[in-house]
Amino acid sequence: MGHIIWIIVIGFVAGLLARWFSPAPNNPSGFILTTLLGIAGAFLATFIGQSVGWYRLDQGASFIGATIGAFVLLLIWRLVAGKTGNVGPTEIGPRRWL
Repeated sequence: MGHIIWIIVIGFVAGLLARWFSPAPNNPSGFILTTLLGIAGAFLATFIGQSVGWYRLDQGASFIGATIGAFVLLLIWRLVAGKTGNVGPTEIGPRRWL
């Protein structure tokens, strides 16, 4: 049980650091999304590190690797989500009052 809590804490801190290094209006926010971002970044860093040969199969990414992986995921998020952030029907064009 302590291992899972440790993964959540490290994922949250790595997600916070990645969001801090990469400020944008359309970054995912909130505790859960920040934690998932950090955990997904750690999985990405582990996968790439094991593929390249930086980590053995029984090793995981370090805290720095998790932060860099979360930063890469934020860059991918920006490419997919766009640059404007939240665009709703009232924000598409100027309002015209008749």
